[in-house]
Amino acid sequence: MEEILLRFVVGGIVVSSFALLSDVLKPKSFAGLFGAAPSVALATMGLTVASEGRRYAAMEGRSMIAGAVAFFVYASLVSWLMRHYTGKAITVTTSSTAVWLSTAFGFWYLYLR
Repeated sequence: MEEILLRFVVGGIVVSSFALLSDVLKPKSFAGLFGAAPSVALATMGLTVASEGRRYAAMEGRSMIAGAVAFFVYASLVSWLMRHYTGKAITVTTSSTAVWLSTAFGFWYLYLR
């Protein structure tokens, strides 16, 4: 129970700090880079180092990088499809999810297992 409470407090502080930083930055479109996901990832990594050690946190960090690359591939595909074809956003994003999953599992199979 203490670990969940600690994660809640640390995550809240980190997310709030990044939200404050993003509010100060200009232009506002750049501020979106400092959204919740990176700050939660940093808080999680800090807690992982404290509870599981550096080696385990390094392995988790590699997994986060693979997931980020897979998401980049997915977002690039969706962006390209939306610019070049006339389709509904829900259809394009839903059908492209298979690319995201296959890229993520491909990275896992090749590099992380």
